[in-house]
Amino acid sequence: MAFFQNSVLHKHLNVQDTETVKAAYQKFTAYFHNPTIQQNIRNAKEEQFQEGFWRELFVNILGYVFDPHTNFYLTTDLKYIKN
Repeated sequence: MAFFQNSVLHKHLNVQDTETVKAAYQKFTAYFHNPTIQQNIRNAKEEQFQEGFWRELFVNILGYVFDPHTNFYLTTDLKYIKN
């Protein structure tokens, strides 16, 4: 069973700017398909690369705005604060 109905999938795919998608994919492959970077990611602990992953994928590739910039809509996990 498909995750989305074909009509819904095609509706959203048809409104995408193909040049923007191509540019983002080129940035993605340049970073995440780099063998050296892949090995460094494998060797890192999750906590070490979490912020870097968010910044590379969501900010540098997909164009999200990361905290502390104004009008941000992306932030990392907050630690539990006692009392």
